[in-house]
Parts: sequence; C-alpha cells; structure tokens
Amino acid sequence: MADNPSNLRQSSQCCSSIACRACALGRMSRRNFLTSTGALATSGFTLGNLAAVQAAEAKLSRTPPAARLPLKLQPVLIYETYHRKQATSWRPWGGLFTEREVTEEKVRIGRELDALKTTADFPLEIMPLASVTSPEAAATIAKGSQDVLLMYAAGGERRVLEALLAPGKWNVVFVRHRSGPVYLWYEIVHPHFLRKTIDEYGQPGVGVEDVVVDSQAEIQWRLRALSGLKDTLGKRIVAVGGPGGWGEGGEQAPERARELWGLDIQTVPYAVLGERIQRARQDQGLVRRCREEADRYLGQEGVSLETSREFVHNAFVLAEVFRQLTAEAGTDAITINNCMDTIMPISETTACLPLSLLNDGGYMAFCESDFVVIPSGILLHYISGKPVFLNDPTYPHEDVITLAHCTAPRKMDGSRFENARILTHFESDYGAAPKVEMARGQVITVLDPDFSSHRWLGFQGEIVDNPSLAICRSQIDVRIKGHCGRLAEEMRGFHWMVSYGDYLRETAYALKKVGVDWLNLSA
Repeated sequence: MADNPSNLRQSSQCCSSIACRACALGRMSRRNFLTSTGALATSGFTLGNLAAVQAAEAKLSRTPPAARLPLKLQPVLIYETYHRKQATSWRPWGGLFTEREVTEEKVRIGRELDALKTTADFPLEIMPLASVTSPEAAATIAKGSQDVLLMYAAGGERRVLEALLAPGKWNVVFVRHRSGPVYLWYEIVHPHFLRKTIDEYGQPGVGVEDVVVDSQAEIQWRLRALSGLKDTLGKRIVAVGGPGGWGEGGEQAPERARELWGLDIQTVPYAVLGERIQRARQDQGLVRRCREEADRYLGQEGVSLETSREFVHNAFVLAEVFRQLTAEAGTDAITINNCMDTIMPISETTACLPLSLLNDGGYMAFCESDFVVIPSGILLHYISGKPVFLNDPTYPHEDVITLAHCTAPRKMDGSRFENARILTHFESDYGAAPKVEMARGQVITVLDPDFSSHRWLGFQGEIVDNPSLAICRSQIDVRIKGHCGRLAEEMRGFHWMVSYGDYLRETAYALKKVGVDWLNLSA
C-alpha cells in the first residue's frame, strides 16, 4: 500500500496528560539522560558530536536494544488478629486470626512470589513482602517506589485497603478461596470495596478486572500486561521523514500518540539520513563488513535470493545507518515515512529488508510512520516479548482474511528464523523485501486500532497459508477465530498489527488502564 502523504511534525517530549504514567513512573529521567549524552536535543534531531558519529561509523554498531525496565511489585498482606469474646460475634469471615496463622501465610506468599519471579517472561522486581493492619501503615507503603501494589486482602478494615492506593500506580487485589486460608475479602471485595455498599462502582484505581481469586497464573498475565504498558508509556521513537498517520483519519495520529501514550517522537529529516547514507557508503571498511554480513544472511538455510544481490548489500548498509540513528537517540525504535519514494534514490534499495533485520534483532522498526498503529506495535511487542508484523488487511470472507506487507520479521517467535524469499518490494519492483513463510497452524494476536485510539479491535487468528498473490511480499491467510461478519462491520483505521501467540487479555487489560475501549471478537 502506498505511503500516506502526511504532514511532518516536530519532535516532542513526554506529554503532561494524566493518561501518561511515564513521568509518574520516573522512567523519563533515564531517557532524558540518554538525550543529554546523545545526539538529540529536545528541539529536534541534530548530528551531534562529529567525532563520535565518525567513530560509530568506523565499525558496525551493535548496540543491543535497550534493556526493558523492570516492573516493580510491592506485595502487601492486609490482616487483623482477633480475640475471643463471650456471647458475641468476635471474628469476621476468614482464616487468619492469630499471629501464628499470619506467619504461616507469609511463608506461603513468599513461596508463591518466588515461583512468580522464576516463571515470569518479563522483567520483574519483587520488593519485600510488607504487612499492614492500620491505615497509617498503609499510607506509608503507598508512598513507595512500586509500579504495582499486590494486595493480599486477608482481612482488616476497608480504610486500610483504601489507604494503600496511590495515584499513578496500578493495583491488583488477591483473595483466597481454596489456595490457602480463606480471605475475608473473598466475600466482600465487590460490595464493600469496589461498590462502597451501594450499586455503583466507587473505587478509583481498582476495578473488577483487578481482582484475582486463588490463581497465580491470573496474577502473572496481569503483571505481563502492566510490564508491557510501563515500557510503552513515554517510549522514544525515531521518525525518519517525520511522524504521520494513514489517511484523513490519521492526520492527528502523532499528536494523539503523544497525548495518550506519551510517545517521544524524534524527527530525523531525510536530508540528515541522506548525509549519513552517503558517508556510510564512502566508508569502505563498513561497506565491506556489511557485504560480508549480507552474504552470510543469504547463505542461511531457508533463504533464497530472487532480486539483485547489490540491493541486499545496500540494505545491510541502510540497516547499519538505522542502528546508528537509534543508538544516538537512546532508543531501539524507528519508523520511516514515505519509504516507498524518498528513500529509494538515497539508499539505492528499499527500507523493507533493513526494517525486517532490525525487528529480528530485537528493535522495533516500522514502515510508513503511521502513528495510528505504531502504539499498538510497541505495546504488543513489549507484552509478547516478540517481534511484531505491521500489515495491510484485506476484506474478511468465509472466516479468512489476508494480511500482507513487505517488512515482516523472520524471527516471529522471538528465537527461530522462518524461511524467506528475498524479492523486490512489490509496488516498485525494486530493492529487497523478504517474503517470510510464517508457520502454518500458528495462533496469532491481531490488533486493529481505530484512527482516534478511542477503541481497538482484536481477535485471535490462525495462519492457514502463505500465498503468493500480486500484493506485498509477506502474506498470510488467517483463519478468524470469531464472527467474520462482525469483523467486517467493526473494522476501523487501516493498518493492523500481528504477533505470534495469544495476548488478547493482556492487551485488553493494558488498554483499560489508559482509557481505550476494547472489542474482542474472539470472546
């Protein structure tokens, strides 16, 4: 699909919207530090220190993608001890009444937290278990540095639970039914805490989706979602050619991405990119090493070359320039505007294969600079821990839809390379683009954001074929796990995002935290 000619906007720092938790989390301090030491200024992109740039160009830059920020979890046991009184009700529901029982429960929680830490597939920092019996002690804990408060609501007054909550922090309430001594709040968390003894919900910061009964797996997927959301909020991304959005509906997409997600969009003008490509191609040592890497890539099992080898060599040089730009920006995310026209005469190849290579290396690299869909790609990448595939959808019919684009990653499961044919970019019949043969039978998550980011649609799919239609090179026919007719009615925006695996519940949970509505067609 041809790029959308869209207005280029200047770079922006993190927004002040209440939906953007980046500043509250303190994460922007690290990125601001990277800005101060890199080649980016808050007013936009500059070439920075020439000596540092030339030193970076003297070798292949292999700065790894930025380490993910650990999700800081504060577990808290809320309880109260009781003493027998004659001829009166002296204890509420629940199985923790004595200090001995509380001690045993702390040991049980410790074992569960150790298992949670061991099995988490995302960075997780678990702070020491705290215990509270009073609102005053709870208020002190609320002022801590945690991202998420995990409340083990065994007993105690409602005022204690309320005092634990703090603006800008996420909360999960855990209650026991059969996994240990039954908790008081298993009975009353809904009517007494969420609804305040009336019919309407009245507790800011906690909803029904935040309550977990017994299951450690239920805690874990919620934390996975929040970890992905933490890394998404305030994310810096380099926009070569400036940020844009597909179609008339996407004209405000960059501003919406800044406002809702706090994205820090740094513009690199094409004039700067052209200078960098020219210098890189004049560096014979760098060019030689890129050619060697390209030849090793083409020599891999499962890779076939069906375009000019020179296009592939140039693609590896362009990928190296992209890595340098992201490293200088202190980020691992990049997108290209007008990539079907502007970049070809400059690079003498296309951006398709370079973006694929970066995604396989753990970066986030998107074509078209479409900030309608890019936030969904960042969020899904961090939730899944895998590369994601930005694609053009077609029309759903007979429970199947075709998704296609020319920049698909090969390492879609995060570790194993899929087979690929290296062809030209379809519309231009120029350059190098991978046709990735994605795994048939693979379950995938499909996300469709609307233009205004008021409501996203999602469904689970299954890859049933890799056709060779006269369309963008990487193509998958997807079996829709849901109502095909409803999908046709509800489609919004344009570009979609795909990852291997099923992450619909994590996506829904994260979206709820930033106020985006959600429609799951596979529910």
